[in-house]
Amino acid sequence: MVSMPAELSAVKTTHGDEVEAYERLLGDAIHGAAILFVREDAVEAAWSIVESILGNATPVYQYEPGQWSPTEANQLAADVGGWHDPK
Repeated sequence: MVSMPAELSAVKTTHGDEVEAYERLLGDAIHGAAILFVREDAVEAAWSIVESILGNATPVYQYEPGQWSPTEANQLAADVGGWHDPK
């Protein structure tokens, strides 16, 4: 990967009364208008619902390029005779 400089522009020039979504969001935040923001209790309630799902995430297994699958995946297809390599 090669990094390169980029200009961050929070507000871009628009035509007429046209306002981009993030421009409105940032403008409302600067002016203290909370209509586009969720209250803290709503965020906590949402996290309480999804947190248990996130905690049960399947681990990611690494394997070398060119291999069919990680060795842990062999267990998934063992009951049906294993993986079939189409080569």
